[in-house]
Amino acid sequence: MSAVQLSLAPARRAVLNHRIRVFAAATITYNVIEAAAALWAGGVADSSALIGFGLDSVIEVTSALALSWQFSSKDPERREHLTLRIIALSFFALAAFVSVDAVRSLTGGGEAKHSTPGIVIAALSLAIMPVLSWLQRRAGRELGSKTAVADSKQTLLCTYLSAVLLIGLVLNSTLGWWWADAGAALVIAAIAVREGVNAWRGDVCCTVPQAVPGEDREASSEPAADGCCDSCKASEPAPAAQVLGLPLTRREN
Repeated sequence: MSAVQLSLAPARRAVLNHRIRVFAAATITYNVIEAAAALWAGGVADSSALIGFGLDSVIEVTSALALSWQFSSKDPERREHLTLRIIALSFFALAAFVSVDAVRSLTGGGEAKHSTPGIVIAALSLAIMPVLSWLQRRAGRELGSKTAVADSKQTLLCTYLSAVLLIGLVLNSTLGWWWADAGAALVIAAIAVREGVNAWRGDVCCTVPQAVPGEDREASSEPAADGCCDSCKASEPAPAAQVLGLPLTRREN
């Protein structure tokens, strides 16, 4: 957990632990279905992008399973370090695969056929994953869990890949621009490497427990402080930005 601890009522901490397990289970369930559908559609259309997207879903399941394993313990903090390592490695594996697949596509490794199922899969993921990522990140920040925030970033990265896949499939179907998704995928790979390094170091932005209106807290006499970095605030949707802008109390030693 973060070095700066906000005093949470035991009941509230239990609720947040349960929420994170539920979100992880939802991530696993959705990504198993998504992986099977994407790999099938990719095989039918001979689409390396769709196959890569399906394998990304497998990696996302690995990250969510690690988070579920951590929060199945009565003392999740003891498993946090190893879970961060697993999540970091999943980022690196994703970056490696996406890079190799993108380079293969750019060097003429194969051009995908039109895939209506692939477009539907990418569109559904683009609609579902941002919501799931935000919910998990919100719970993780309130609890002060680096692993929950890191896994939410893995889910958000899946959203970016969904957008890349959707744009690539649509441009390929309408304009024949087969190289569009491969170029954008290389940018996603670079982001994955950065997030993997941050997770490995335990340097996950905005994991200081965040105040949420209406929730039970134990009283603290320390002055308010802001525990979130500016870059996270700038990238956060409006509802979460309002939460992150609230004051944070510190516990006296």
